[in-house]
Formats: sequence, structure tokens, C-alpha cells
Amino acid sequence: MKFAALIALAATTFFVLCASSAARDGNDVAQNRVRKVVGDAIRPLMAKDNIPGMAVGITMAGKSWVVNYGVASTKTRMPVTGDTLFEVGSVTKAFTATLASWAQVNNQLSLTDNVDKYLPTLKNTPFGNLTLLNLGTHTSGGLPLQLPDDVRSDGQLMEYLKAWRPNHPPGKYRSYANPGIGMLGVIAAKSMGQDFVALLEQRLFPTLGMTSSFINVPATRMSDYAQGYTTEGRPVRMSTGVLSSEAYGIKCTAADLIHFVEGNMNLIKLDGKLQRAITDTHTGYFQTGVMTQDLIWEQYTYPVKLKTLLEGNSSPMIFNANPVTQLKPPLAPQQGVWINKTGSTNGFSAYIAFIPEKRLGIVILANKSYPIEERVIAAHKILTTLSATEQ
Repeated sequence: MKFAALIALAATTFFVLCASSAARDGNDVAQNRVRKVVGDAIRPLMAKDNIPGMAVGITMAGKSWVVNYGVASTKTRMPVTGDTLFEVGSVTKAFTATLASWAQVNNQLSLTDNVDKYLPTLKNTPFGNLTLLNLGTHTSGGLPLQLPDDVRSDGQLMEYLKAWRPNHPPGKYRSYANPGIGMLGVIAAKSMGQDFVALLEQRLFPTLGMTSSFINVPATRMSDYAQGYTTEGRPVRMSTGVLSSEAYGIKCTAADLIHFVEGNMNLIKLDGKLQRAITDTHTGYFQTGVMTQDLIWEQYTYPVKLKTLLEGNSSPMIFNANPVTQLKPPLAPQQGVWINKTGSTNGFSAYIAFIPEKRLGIVILANKSYPIEERVIAAHKILTTLSATEQ
């Protein structure tokens, strides 16, 4: 999309506020405030990075809105709507963690168990000796960010894991890794006696009330699946691979994702065991630099400075091995915290953050790859402004 065309598009941005019935029934002041605060942060971002389309979900004081901008495809010019599906990348990991926690609440696994309890073929191997908690907190000792390209089947995956050797003792360093959380998803599904994708699409999503969330987008919803774009503007969608479903495979609407945020703040009515499982994922297990590592989620004491969030979501934190201190006992779920997770695929970008004590949360989705730093800045600006207006 040409820059001038994007500016023209921004001037006539397609806004849809898909609000809860309570919001639609009457709070025009809050609605207009959300529209303005979000727009002030998102419009310049779209222009700067030439982003075709974005959807921003907000939950505040028990009400939720989704504000949509731009187009789902520069070719068809179809606008982003409440039905538009975005790839959410590693935000998927929060759902995998929730599934594992749900299995633990139902006594189907324990995070303190070793991997080889569920995968006996890995007995007497370094990977088999890891705990499930190591997998869910990136503290396995040096798993790579991605599996090697030649691992293309479950059989090759198991051979790779048998041969894997850690760079550090487990529980001493945090190395962000797709294979770790991917294997936690595999084990959680095994403990629950069902395929991972089926568990998400047939059990977890429906129980959460998420009706437009998929690993495999059905044919009837393909027209809602946004086209993604690389940093250079090349059209792309994610390709599937070993552990992709468990680590970065979800496609969903902003409305579904902000509903998940509300579930994480105990703002919607859920099955008691599932609510406990969700809350348990906010338990702090390790401290690394400015950030506390929960079960996949990353948290910071609130109020939090933008500089701190940028440090915790920086490239060194993602790509380097960072020393950790194990919290003994683990830190119980807190209210006065900022909890977040980023997600990226080659053509989509996501960021999700919430502050339980403020009953305030945000989801930012885009159909283009753009820097994590800019997502964090926009989210911090929006939530800080909305929090101040609630005083």
C-alpha cells in the first residue's frame, strides 16, 4: 500500500466498536473516550509502519470494546471488521499454558512431574529429566527458539529430543523457546486423552466462550482470515510445522481475545476449575532482570514504567539466555501487576496486556509484522491514559 493511500485510508478509518451489550446500551462517554485514546495511539503507528489493518480490544471497568482500522487485505480492500481473524503468534502459548494448568487442576498432570513420566521413550535423557514447569517457563537449559528445519515429523522430533543436550543446568537460565511450550502442549493433551487441536477447538475455546478462535480455520471462515504482510509488505500467511499448533498456531478475532483477557481477570463467569487454572498461570516462578516469569505470562509490579516494559520485551530477553532466580515459594497470583505477552508470525503482530487491580486490559492485533517495541509503547500509552481518566 502506498504511503499516501494509507494516509487517505487513515483519514476515513473504518471504526466499528463491537461492544458488550452493556456498553451498547448506553455508555457513550466511555465509548467515545476509548475511541479517541486508542485512535491517538494507533493512527500514527499505522502510518509510520504502513500497516494495512489493525484491531484493538479494550476491557475497562467491566465493559469491552473492539476498535477496527483499515483493511484486511490490500488486494480486496475488505475492511477489518469484528469477524476478521488474525494470526496471534506466540499469544497461543498462553492458551497452551492454560490447558496444562487446567489438566493440573483436574489432577491429570503436575507441573513438578518430569517429562519422561508422560513420554517414557525419553527416559534417561536430559530432556526427559526436565520438569513440565521448565517447559512452561523457558528454563529448560538452552532449547533453541525454533526447531531445526530438518525436524518435520513427530518421529524426527522425538529423535531430536533424545539427542538434545542443554547448555545450562535446568532452572538457571531463561531461553525463550517454542519447542519447550510446544512439548508442554503435547504432554497436556496426552494427559487429557485427546489431540491438542481438538482440545482447544472443541473444549477450551467453547468453555471460554470464544466462538471465533481456531487452529485450523474452517472453510466457512476463510473469507474472514486477514491477509498478512511482512515488514517489506509481501503477502504471507503462516505455514504449519511440528509443534506450530501448540506454540503459535491460533487465529482469532480481537473480540475473542479481549474476552480471554477478561477471563484472566475473573471478570466473566467461567467453570470454577477453569477459572482456577487460568488464575494459576499468573503464579510467579522465576525472576529474570525486571520481569517475573509466570507460566508463559510475563509480569511486572504495577505501576510500571515504559522503560521497564521495553527492557522486559526486548530482543536480548527474547534471543539471549538470561540468568534467573527461582522464587521459593512461588509468588502467588497478584492483583497489582502488569501481565503481558507478545506474539509474532511473519505477517502478523500481536500484543496482549492487562492489569487485574484496574480491571483494565488491551489486545492489539495487526496484519503486518512490525516491531514489538512499538506495540508496547502504544499499549502503555493507551492503558495509562485510560487508567488516568478512570480516577
